[in-house]
Amino acid sequence: MESFRTDLLLIALIAMLAPLLAELPKSFRMPIVVAEIVMGIIAGPQVLHLAEPSLVVDALARLGLTFLIFQVGMEIDLGKIGMRPLAIGALGWALSFGVAILCVLLFQAMGLIPLPLLLAAAALTTTALGILVPILRDSGEIDTEFGKYVVASGAFGELGPMFLLSFLAIPDDSNILHTLFVLSFVAITLVTAYLAIRVRSSKVIDRLARSMQRSGQFPVRICIALQALLILLAGKFGLDIVMGALASGMVVGLASKGPGGEALRSKLDAIGYGFLVPIFFVTAGIRFDLDALWASPLAPLQVVILLGLLILVRSVPLWVYRRSLAPADAIPFMLYSATGLPLIVVITEIALSSDLMSPERAAVLVSAGMISVLAFPILADRLRIKLGLPASGAEVPMHEK
Repeated sequence: MESFRTDLLLIALIAMLAPLLAELPKSFRMPIVVAEIVMGIIAGPQVLHLAEPSLVVDALARLGLTFLIFQVGMEIDLGKIGMRPLAIGALGWALSFGVAILCVLLFQAMGLIPLPLLLAAAALTTTALGILVPILRDSGEIDTEFGKYVVASGAFGELGPMFLLSFLAIPDDSNILHTLFVLSFVAITLVTAYLAIRVRSSKVIDRLARSMQRSGQFPVRICIALQALLILLAGKFGLDIVMGALASGMVVGLASKGPGGEALRSKLDAIGYGFLVPIFFVTAGIRFDLDALWASPLAPLQVVILLGLLILVRSVPLWVYRRSLAPADAIPFMLYSATGLPLIVVITEIALSSDLMSPERAAVLVSAGMISVLAFPILADRLRIKLGLPASGAEVPMHEK
């Protein structure tokens, strides 16, 4: 118990200092999430040996992951994003997945990436939308055309691999039965979303907003209960908890549109980005296994190959975006889309529990995802500044909207 209290205090101090570190130096500002991960690595058993997460901290970190995905779902406003970014995002992810399959087969034949085909392809096509959304929000680009295309691409980078994982999560069930499970969960989510829209159009939301000033915080409790319900249903239907968290976030996002929902969104942001989400990122840094990079002579080469493949499979769809993105936005867009970690962690956990992947190979895959989170957003941000793109929140010129 004493260790838990010490680790929690250290994580809280890191979370408090991360926003300050992200602002310094001004010539090289890193995203807050990157600062949290880096400081977690330094404080963890791989460097300073100051912290080693307990079971309680691990549970809080997992809760932080679900709340992060929940808030990502709140940001996915399909009406605001528009049909064109969504259609292009779906096509782009499908192309990326096809290229990932070919690349994994090639490197498997060469003996350089001995990973299960579908799991490796799913990992290579993930996008850490939960990491990108805070970055885009902080830069003021979440509602720009560039931000809309990044969010649309990232949404399919989350949903596509999750649907693939859903068919690997229950290997004993038939594909037909499991497909019915998936469709049932989607149907329940759509019904819940419809009810959320009906509530938003009535006076109920206004009454709930007025109760936000009382100690009961009834609307907040409704949102957390809904999140817990859909996470439970996702697990019952053979889906990962990430799918339930994302679906609940989208439903709450629909219900909280407009001025009446601003207070609710603000309080959920405070719970998430002020408390639970930093615990997830700091703990991810503490648990990062630096030794895995030297576990075998091929491990560093495998990490480099995986990083190259993350960029390659996300660069192929750029031709689909050629009429939608400014030329200067192409490479930053590719780097943002190639950023992946949370789902890579989920994929490795499923693979380890099913004996489909060795711990050493899982560590190499997670290492590549961790480095992509640390490096790609910073490179994209520096490249946009170097190219003299509009300041935060400014609209990026488009060739064709």
